[in-house]
Amino acid sequence: MNADTLAAVQPAVELEGITKRFPGVVANHDIRITVDPGTVHAIVGENGAGKSTLMKILYGMQKPDEGTIKVNGEEVAFRTPSDAIASGIGMVHQHFMLADNFTVLENIVLGAEPKRAGMLDAAGARARIIELAARHGLRVDPDRLVEDLGVGDRQRVEILKVLYRGARILILDEPTAVLVPQEVDELFGNLRELKADGLTVIFISHKLDEVLSIADAITVIRRGTTVASVDPGQVTARQLAELMVGSELPTPETRESTVTEDVALTVSGLTMEAEGFRPVPKGTSVALYVEKLREKGRRLLLDDVSFEIRKGEILGIAGVEGNGQSELIEAIMGMLPVHGDITLDGADISTWSTLKRRESGIGYIPEDRHRQGLLLEASLWENRVLGHQTRPPARSGIWINRRASRADTERIVKDYDVRTPSVDTLALALSGGNQQKLIVGREMSGEPKFLIAAHPTRGVDVGAQAAIWDHLRHARAAGLAVLLISADLDELIGLSDTLQVIYRGRLVARLDPSDVTPERLGGYMTGAITSTEET
Repeated sequence: MNADTLAAVQPAVELEGITKRFPGVVANHDIRITVDPGTVHAIVGENGAGKSTLMKILYGMQKPDEGTIKVNGEEVAFRTPSDAIASGIGMVHQHFMLADNFTVLENIVLGAEPKRAGMLDAAGARARIIELAARHGLRVDPDRLVEDLGVGDRQRVEILKVLYRGARILILDEPTAVLVPQEVDELFGNLRELKADGLTVIFISHKLDEVLSIADAITVIRRGTTVASVDPGQVTARQLAELMVGSELPTPETRESTVTEDVALTVSGLTMEAEGFRPVPKGTSVALYVEKLREKGRRLLLDDVSFEIRKGEILGIAGVEGNGQSELIEAIMGMLPVHGDITLDGADISTWSTLKRRESGIGYIPEDRHRQGLLLEASLWENRVLGHQTRPPARSGIWINRRASRADTERIVKDYDVRTPSVDTLALALSGGNQQKLIVGREMSGEPKFLIAAHPTRGVDVGAQAAIWDHLRHARAAGLAVLLISADLDELIGLSDTLQVIYRGRLVARLDPSDVTPERLGGYMTGAITSTEET
């Protein structure tokens, strides 16, 4: 048997006895996983179970204290991600690692730039990127700046970046977190094509139904060690959840209505130009100005968006990434200028600063906890102060009240089950789910009048997901008005009292959550269904 034939029958990846310790914590203990070539192998477990540490070891970001790694039958010892890439391993992280001020093409070739006569061969790079994108159905514009892309587009750039470097083993961390059902189907079709080409995919996800539909094999990790290897055809999502966390799958279902007659937030005619904000000429109404923009063919990121949210109501906004959700959030928060009016609890806040809006009772769970929600190299109690530094308990006179801030962080840790050794622990040391629970606890503090919850359970396990849903339901019952933006359609349908669909910056449908399916909602989100109103 020659070397090529021997390699073909060897496992793509073998992890034997992998152990990794940090001060006071054993992240991985005696991990054993075998991944067959040309398969999708899913790894599931709670946040903090050790999945991320294990993948960082496989990708050369960290070294194991014990154990061996084999790739295609050969033992390897990666010192850096470059070593892993050289062995054909690529990783798409849940939190993307792209340069915002670079184009898509520049990000994809960064560090692997093709040269011709000593110069960057941009034409060759573009041709290869377009070919890879077409082959795998990954829609990208090579010349767009990454800072202008939505989360879904960023994910596609990351996948292309890995494929461009010739990866044959792909680690995908929560790859469907930002996708609607139709896009998930498309991605899974792409993964099957990759399998057919002999590529191997290690698929990390908390969406157990998706894992069961795409995986050829599943490994369950609990508390840092492998507890089961199962055949997807022999286990249900409920059984898989019990293996992960010892409990049944939670559901986001909200039963009784708590909607009152009192309006908490009103937005009227919000309109934002793609080319940047321009003041309305004197003597011209906003409506007439916007109509002229449409006549000139100007692209609008937000186009006459209007709605009300009452106290005790969750209004869900459904839309494919990049259709105006981020701009809507930034407009309400005062982070970007916008035409139109915003009223909070009867007060016109349209011209208020972001700080004044926060002080007046707006809470904000951002869509990307690392880029917008946390200072990763700061302690938990310092992150509790973040965005609340002008109010008690953080503020005492002109100074930050450290003692009160630490005490309130201890309360959040207890009430929201944030698993951490101490409030002095750095935020970067927490798992994603515990980081998210800290943010939710912080934003629920101070009795906000209105909460923007953008993808509140993105990338968290079923246990943390259930806890966050419970906190949202309890706050709603206590009279909180919530704007919920999520890519999880079951979450949107289950939690919302009212659903609106945003498409190309416009609200195009108003739906009853009790009478809509994820598939039909996805149809409105992609423009496949164009009816404007349902009751």
